Amino acid sequence: MLSPSDWITTLSLVFGGCCSNAITLEHITSRYPNSGILITFFQFLIVSLYGLPNQFTFNDPQESKHAADGVNGPVSEHNIRRRRWLPRLKKRKVPLLPYFVQVALFLVLSTLNNAAFAYDIPMAVHIVFRSGGMIINMILGFIFTKKRYTMRQVASVLIVTAGVILTTLSASKPQSHTTAAEAPDISLYAVGIAILSLALVLSGFLGLIQDWVFAQYIMPAQAQGSDPTGQWQENMFYLHSLALPMFYFSRETISMELASMSSSPPVFLSLPGSGPLAPYEAGVTLPSALVYLLLNTCTQLLCVVGVNRLTGRVSSLTVTLILTVRKAVSLLLSAAVYGGQGNMKMWAGAALVFIGTINYSTGSKPKQEREKKE
Repeated sequence: MLSPSDWITTLSLVFGGCCSNAITLEHITSRYPNSGILITFFQFLIVSLYGLPNQFTFNDPQESKHAADGVNGPVSEHNIRRRRWLPRLKKRKVPLLPYFVQVALFLVLSTLNNAAFAYDIPMAVHIVFRSGGMIINMILGFIFTKKRYTMRQVASVLIVTAGVILTTLSASKPQSHTTAAEAPDISLYAVGIAILSLALVLSGFLGLIQDWVFAQYIMPAQAQGSDPTGQWQENMFYLHSLALPMFYFSRETISMELASMSSSPPVFLSLPGSGPLAPYEAGVTLPSALVYLLLNTCTQLLCVVGVNRLTGRVSSLTVTLILTVRKAVSLLLSAAVYGGQGNMKMWAGAALVFIGTINYSTGSKPKQEREKKE
């Protein structure tokens, strides 16, 4: 369980990091719609680098005990010094096999979500459509884990789904003020929706696996006094670092998009202390697209840290609930920053998603849980 201070920190990371990340992502993908793989690579790289120091240790209690007891025979001073100065990976609480399964799903759905922008998917639709994960989680939970839900919960999820469908259909039709050149390509748009739909299904299966890992490995470890902070850090590191070798097969696409961004108009960034009163203005000139890529990468790190603080402590449906509200905030910020977002039907669909989410969060618990408490 999260303490009140943990909740404040976690929600600040989720809403601050994820919402600002969505703003920078929209800026990049509106100008470089095929940059999805490049963005995903940089996001996975920075999270892996951030988590790396926390997964190494210079002490091995078991080896130290063996050395002190002389279990493996005489230990030379050189070997003791080597063990003391060479770091090694900490012992994992979760085996590698569950991580590999999660990594495969996580990498594919992350790549699909970022790649969908190349298929005429507006940011508003992208945000709202991904909120449809609640019904996927509910169906998969009912089928595979025999979870039961109240009528209020089911009705709330149906409202969310109706909002997602309304938003999706509203963006597929040309508006009265759009020209023929600005009208969306329906076939291309349908492919983008299919990509997002597949990502939603994979996200639902990922949630089931995360719930199983939580019950199988994390709960017993926490019952024995394990630090929950170390667990979400471990989970975050392995989910991202184990996926990095897979980007080797997309190296040409990554290089092409990076070269394209490098040729974007330059922007001058002033260094601290080089204001108008300074003898000269010090700073650095960088391609503007790379600056936004850097901002997107850093805000993604904050977002991932916040989400991983939630995952492993609460159920996947609760995570989906919080992220759905976050997406509603991102949608409002996107409209405020960039303007011209959608139409009345799209906003009505977004409102249904938000209302359904709030109604679900205030709904009663399933009957099985009430009986268990009694």
